[in-house]
Amino acid sequence: MSEGTIAFEDFQKVDIRVGTILSASLLEGARKPSICLRIDFGELGERQSAAQLTRHYDVTSLVGKQVLAVCNFEPRRIAGFRSEVLVCGFPDGDGEPVLVSPDIAVANGGRLF
Repeated sequence: MSEGTIAFEDFQKVDIRVGTILSASLLEGARKPSICLRIDFGELGERQSAAQLTRHYDVTSLVGKQVLAVCNFEPRRIAGFRSEVLVCGFPDGDGEPVLVSPDIAVANGGRLF
C-alpha cells in the first residue's frame, strides 16, 4: 500500500447514508452563518446537523432535498446546537460547500458503496 492510501476495510468504517431534509432553519449564535438541518435517514431515524450552507442555499430550498451524510461521527456542539451527522459537500471556486445529492431519488437510509 502506498502512502496516502487506505485499506478497503477503513473505507467500510465510514457510514455514509442518504437522507431527506425535513426542515431547515438559521443557526442563531454561530460564528459563521450556518443552517440547522433535520434529516430523515429511514431506518436510522431522524438526525440533525449544522452546516455552513448559506452561500448557495436558503432554508426553504433545502426542505425535501436528498443529501449524503456521515452518520457515525461523534456528535459535536456548534453554537449550542447538537450536530449529529456531517453533511457531505464539495468546495466551489471560493471554497464554499456545495451539497452532494443522488441524481435520482433513492430510499432514505441507503448506504454509500
